[in-house]
Amino acid sequence: MALHLIKLCVGCDSPEDLEAWIAMRLEEKRRRGEPVEHFHTTRMIPKRMAELTDGGSLYWVVKGMVQCRQRLLDIRPFTDGEGISRCRLVLDRQVVRTEWQPKRPFQGWRYLKPEDAPLDIRSGEGADEMPDHLRRELTELGLL
Repeated sequence: MALHLIKLCVGCDSPEDLEAWIAMRLEEKRRRGEPVEHFHTTRMIPKRMAELTDGGSLYWVVKGMVQCRQRLLDIRPFTDGEGISRCRLVLDRQVVRTEWQPKRPFQGWRYLKPEDAPLDIRSGEGADEMPDHLRRELTELGLL
């Protein structure tokens, strides 16, 4: 069974911001002639790599709510120029919207069990077209 990660998405106010940032970074890589792949670098290396890459995702907490996810494609540990162990979480470019789920701030990433992960929002269900302020309020009230 796949295992997931959850992490704060610092610097983005919405999944759309995240998508725009990803597109900008990939375009920069393409122009420099680098491999056009999307990854997030983190200091801690997950111990349960096989479970994470067996269909797992990185769930993003945006402005206090889990709002989206990206599928984990690979996990690549490396040592940086200062001799510090780090890890690249290679992610699918597609950002998948999820049901909103409140999440308190935390540092780094955490494992997320499949049964605790919010469900994907299917296009056309209405919630994906709802204004963010209304979705936030209804989620906080437990109505979404």
